[in-house]
Amino acid sequence: MSDHLALIYNPFSRKNLKNGPDYLKAIQALPNILFYAPDTHDALQSVVEDLRARKPACIVVDGGDGTVGKVLSALYASTWPVEEWPPVAVFPSGNTNLIAADVGYGKRGAEALRFLQAELCSGQAMLKLKQRCPLIVQRNGHEGAAVLGFFGGMGAFGRGISIAHQPAVLNRYAHDMAVVATLAMTVMQLLRPRQRAGWLAGAFARLTYDGQVSRVRNHFMVLCTALNTLPYGVWPFWRAGGATVRGMHYLDVAAYPPSLMRVVWTLLRGRAPEWLRKTPAYQSGSVQILKIQTTDSFVLDGEILEPGEEEDFTILAGPVVSFLYA
Repeated sequence: MSDHLALIYNPFSRKNLKNGPDYLKAIQALPNILFYAPDTHDALQSVVEDLRARKPACIVVDGGDGTVGKVLSALYASTWPVEEWPPVAVFPSGNTNLIAADVGYGKRGAEALRFLQAELCSGQAMLKLKQRCPLIVQRNGHEGAAVLGFFGGMGAFGRGISIAHQPAVLNRYAHDMAVVATLAMTVMQLLRPRQRAGWLAGAFARLTYDGQVSRVRNHFMVLCTALNTLPYGVWPFWRAGGATVRGMHYLDVAAYPPSLMRVVWTLLRGRAPEWLRKTPAYQSGSVQILKIQTTDSFVLDGEILEPGEEEDFTILAGPVVSFLYA
């Protein structure tokens, strides 16, 4: 198999901002590397059309979750048939790297590229594939501009992201500590009577799961993901015993949920005991299509999306994407 690679490099991701000049020199000196650093949506779309003509053996994305989502969104918006997309390798370089933690290559830089080229030539790379179906977010009034990603939500999740985007957190902490700081600040909000009431009241939204309308109207938090694992063993999802995974995993928490702190502590350890599964305020499972009618925003891989013209979001389980991992 060819070792011809395409590298889409985000120079503004957290780790890449810290790279010295030798990092890029070493990469650009490697043979059979198509190097791209698009800085606009149109530039990225042009890169994708160029890649379709060149047909690389692999697309390497050097950036964080947002960069991966933008690349997949550009691929999806292009005329390149999904079944012809090459596999993707993710180099974890962003402020958030949830995707890389699940399906990433783990290594970075020229050494990682040389290793990947060698594995492609030997055929070993194709024995290390993980397949995921990214979330596709569609909105009325945004036809042709679907957004792809892997972890999204609304309600308290959106408020937490707003905290994480504050300069006091974003500029002060590296990724792992930023997560801890965001969690601590969120818990502090819930412990203060004034803020607590607003958070627990949730957001009004009409949700439909695979055509089944949820009875809940106010939601403390809604989460959904196309990933199979999260860092540190955190996993706030579950499904009925023996049920197969259909598309995306979801968690729907009603407003004023009981035993919230106990539930948070349980889910942070990746557990979903029977008492939690039987509590009506907490619903989880997997679906192919999630429809949301709300005036609230939806956050996908850190990007805040406003609802469509009809106060709508349609979230679909997308096409199968193959990822190479080390």
